[in-house]
Order: sequence, then structure tokens, then C-alpha cells
Amino acid sequence: MKRNKKVALTATALSLSAILAACGTDEEKTTTSTADGEKELNLLITSEPPSLHPQLASDTTSGAILENAFEGLTTMKNGEPVLGAAEDYIVSDDLLTYTFKLRDAQWSNGEKVTAEDFAYAWLWALNPENASEYSTILYPIKGAEAYNNAKASAEDVAINVIDEKTLEVTLEAPTPYFLELTAFKTFFPIHKATAEANPKWYTEADTYVGNGAYTLSSWNHSGDIVLEKSETYWDAANVAIDTVNVAMVESETTQMTMYDAGEVDFLGAPYGTISLDAIDRLKSEDALNVTDLAGIYWYKFNTKDPVMQNENIRKALTLAIDREALVSNIVKGEQPPALGMVPDSVAGFGDDEGYFKDADFAEAKKYLEAGLKELGLASAKDLEVKVSYNTSEAHSSIAQFIQQGWTSELGITVKLDNAEWQVYLDKLSNGDFQIGRLGWGADYNDAYSFLEMYNSATNGNNQTGWSNDEYTNLLKASTTETDAAKRTEMLQQAEEIIMEEMPVAPVYYQTNLFISHDNVENMAPDALGNINLKFVDVK
Repeated sequence: MKRNKKVALTATALSLSAILAACGTDEEKTTTSTADGEKELNLLITSEPPSLHPQLASDTTSGAILENAFEGLTTMKNGEPVLGAAEDYIVSDDLLTYTFKLRDAQWSNGEKVTAEDFAYAWLWALNPENASEYSTILYPIKGAEAYNNAKASAEDVAINVIDEKTLEVTLEAPTPYFLELTAFKTFFPIHKATAEANPKWYTEADTYVGNGAYTLSSWNHSGDIVLEKSETYWDAANVAIDTVNVAMVESETTQMTMYDAGEVDFLGAPYGTISLDAIDRLKSEDALNVTDLAGIYWYKFNTKDPVMQNENIRKALTLAIDREALVSNIVKGEQPPALGMVPDSVAGFGDDEGYFKDADFAEAKKYLEAGLKELGLASAKDLEVKVSYNTSEAHSSIAQFIQQGWTSELGITVKLDNAEWQVYLDKLSNGDFQIGRLGWGADYNDAYSFLEMYNSATNGNNQTGWSNDEYTNLLKASTTETDAAKRTEMLQQAEEIIMEEMPVAPVYYQTNLFISHDNVENMAPDALGNINLKFVDVK
């Protein structure tokens, strides 16, 4: 597939700042504070968190809780890493060795947070027996990849506990975003003694031990989670909210009703989803906020499936999506159509050309004809594909729109398959799908965050079964390339390879849509979608 000039985006899509609006509605709030003056914040998540283990979680729902119950060596504030559990750090002249000095901090059970707790957690994630889907994010550490692939031992990983409060980490190569990584959930510590005594410590509130600004006060599974300000947290004096009530509500319509009724204070990822039906109203009320997000919405193809292993079929389906119409008529969040894997907001990719033309039905039909011939099918009506997605009004609407387009433009049969979130994730992991929807937000603001998950068929975040040796080698080489321009060129070459074979159909680059009541302060997601509740306040 030849590289084509990216279709010009509308001025509206490019100028997100033009639609930024002031937060709030005129709804009267009744749950801002308790009778004794303590401050409360009422939020939503869409489902039971799949896992509240920092090294096992791979989704934003779990992350929304984990990022407040734990704290890494650094934490994110206004899109930048700032000191968290570490009070200081030094970097060697060759930019390979980081030495972190920990604060005098405590776990929620009152015990000291130690360097050993960090080392234990990171090595736990890298242990291949633990099947951490995010283990690869630790690969910048020297020896990490070899250990994770059972080619070395834990002792070969360059994580050294100097003393109780000093952790030394040596990298394979200079990694400019390493401090951002140390704020990510996979880099959170674990209370070693608790984990060794009870391997299921993370499944119930009464056994849960964290080091973050909030403790897991209660956990009513599939119902709600209550977070309480941790009195053992080192910076508790600067945490404004005393109690965070997090209800689990699947329906976007119900979420919107609760917000309008003043029952929740904020609505928008990762704390719920704004109903598509409400977007036009919220815009007219000047209540909707739209900000840039380093993320993408895509459809993944199961390349182990007898039909989806056909490259021409994958290309036909990818080109036969009308992204502009989808954004204008369905999702309505000013999302730029995705014509590549890496969003324009990522450094070095802002001027990148797209790899195909949006809604290129004529070209799609050519690929379809070739694919049908290779599959031994007489005509398009003989081809049936299935699109899977997790329960959500938004995902359902998107799937129906794409289903209609593929049916009308290509003449194929498209079936829809819906499942609850955890069941859906299990289906993807087990390869029980043909085409599955997922969103991906960058873990750090670098193209590698969007490309790395496809570095091997066994990567836990891949799910497509696709791999390509040249692609893998380019990514690996980029991790040791110190020349920024050369590294960017390697990543661009890798993107070109994956877009040529198309195990993934990019749909749109994400934006962040959120609303909040007038009493909420400092609760706006950054470009990575992070919201640290430590910095939030209510009037």
C-alpha cells in the first residue's frame, strides 16, 4: 500500500482550543461536604476494575483507582513528571544510571516504604511466571527483557537496592522519557511482606495496602469503591479531598442522568463517559470541554483467524471506513481521523503523512476483490465478518456505523458481538474474535508507546497475533539510538511497515471530552489522560 498524502482536516478539528468552554452547570450540589466539614468527591467508572494489582492492570478503569491508591517514584502533574515517593534523584553523566533517594514515607498499614518494595514490584512484573501484560514497559532497564523472556535471571536485572531508602537503576540506553515511566502504574511499588504473605492481597479492600494519597476504604464488587485520604501518606496535609466515592455504572445514559441530577461531580474518561446523545446539548450550554489526548481508537484484526489473516481483506475493511462522517455524526468530539498509528500530537509525527485516504471505497473494493479470490469466495455476499466490542452505547454506535458502511459499500455481511468489559478483554486475550475495538492512550508522550505493543505476537497488549521481524528490529534499534532524529526516522519506518500489513485499522485520534460542576477545581485530564486526585479540590 503506497503512502498517500493525508486528507486535510477541517479547521474545527484542528482548532480544539476554539471550543474549550468553561466548566460547570447551574445544578445545585448537595454532596460537596459532609456534616463535619469533610470534603467529598463523587465519581463514576464504567465497570468493575479488572485488576487492582499495579503490575497486572492494563486498562484505564483499573488505572483510575490505582493511580490514587499508589504512588511511583515520580507522579504526573500538568503533564510533567514531578517527584513522588522519591524526594530526589541523580543521573549519571552517560544518562544510563538513575539513583533515587526515597522520602520518609509510609504504606497504608503504617510500615515504611522501602527501596526493596520498588525492586520487588518491578521484578515481579518481569517474572515470566506472573504474565504481566505490561512487563515490556520495564524493558529500558538493563537485563529486563532477557529476564522477562527467561534468558537471564532476576539477578541480571540492573535494579539495585543500595539501602532502605536508595534505589539504583541502570538502563540499556539513554531513555529520555524514563522519569515519565516511573510515574506509570507498572512502576508502582508493592508492599513486599503483604504480597508474599497473601498473593490475593489486591482483591479485597481489607487486605489492600498502598502508598498513595488515598486508601481503599471499601470495595463493593461491581457496585462501588470508596477512597479515603490516607493519613499515612507523606503529603497528606496537601490532599484536599477527604472521601472519593466511585460508583460503577455501565450505561452512559445513566451516567449523564446522574451528572445532570448533581449526583456526580465530574464526567469524562477515566471517570465515566459522556453520552453521545448529550454532546450537542452540552455544546449549546457551553459546558463541554474538549482537550487534546495522545490516544487512538482502533479496530484490531485477529491475524490468526482464517479470514483476517488475509492482508487484502484487512486493507479493504480499513479503507472502507468513513472517519470524517463517523466523527461528525456519531462521536462528535472533534476527533481527527486516524490515517496512521501515531497521533499528530506526538513529537516528530505532527507533519507525518497518512498512509491511505479516508473513505476510499474504490480502492477498498479492489483489495476486497483480491482478498475474495485468495479465500476462494465467489462474491462479497459470501464473506461474513464479526465485530466485537465491550458493552457501551458509544462503542455500539460506532460499530453499527461501521457495520452499515461495510455492508453498503462492500456488500459483505457484518455481525456485531457485544460482551461485558472483563469478558471482552478475556476474549481478546484468548484470540476469540475476528475484529475487536480498543482504545489506546499513550503511557508516555512518545511514538514508541503506540508501536511497542506490536513488537511481538506474544506481547500482552498486541492481541492481533501479528509480528514482523523487520518491525521488531527497528523498534529494538530505536531503544539504543541516541540521535533523536535517527530514532524518529526508525519509528517512522516501523509505522510504515505495520501500516503496510494492517493488523490494525486506525479509526480516529482521541480527544478528551469532560464536564464538571462549578465546585470542582483542578480536575482536567492532561494530554495522557491522567487525573491525579491529589491535586483536585472542591469549593
